[in-house]
Amino acid sequence: MIRVVVVDDHPVVRGGLVGWLDAQDDLSVVGEAGDGLEALAVVAGTAPDVVLMDLRMPRMDGATATEKLAASHPGVRVLVLTTYDTDADIVRAVEAGATGYLLKDVPLPQLADAVRAAARGETVLAPPVAARLVSRLRAPAPEAPTARELEVLRGVARGLTNAEIGRELFIGEATVKTHLLRVFAKLGVDDRTRAVLVAVERGLLPPPGR
Repeated sequence: MIRVVVVDDHPVVRGGLVGWLDAQDDLSVVGEAGDGLEALAVVAGTAPDVVLMDLRMPRMDGATATEKLAASHPGVRVLVLTTYDTDADIVRAVEAGATGYLLKDVPLPQLADAVRAAARGETVLAPPVAARLVSRLRAPAPEAPTARELEVLRGVARGLTNAEIGRELFIGEATVKTHLLRVFAKLGVDDRTRAVLVAVERGLLPPPGR
């Protein structure tokens, strides 16, 4: 019997998943949680084989919970089940230690099979997710912004204008614009706000407030 914990902040979704999985002859839902923080406590008390983990939840998101479970319960397999298939979400979950990544449009019989595969230690990926990961691996590594370009971007993150950044760094406003255009190209964005967000996601800039 494969022991499963279901983690999702939507009670109706969670209830449907629990009902379907518990109805399978070889699966037993031993616990459920509405966020990542609750999931840690439930896993500690139930010792499941597989955790079905949503990503975006209050208090603690799924990727953070997955990372903590990988450290405290390395034998527990985490299978992400989410609506989101952006590169940042996928990579963060995989790097956190998720065994698989499925989207919520997966047919229920396939979901049950995925839980069984995860329990065996097999990697389970939704086709769109697998395609994104393969494309990411095949793509050449993007050129990193230079130290000066990051200085300019830090100014943007602080809400400074190009002129203010130029005065602070003792460079002309036109030079500031040039640095920003190069940063946009390297990060694959086309505006200042997105540049800062992507830089924070990649760890090039500290999160706001730090």
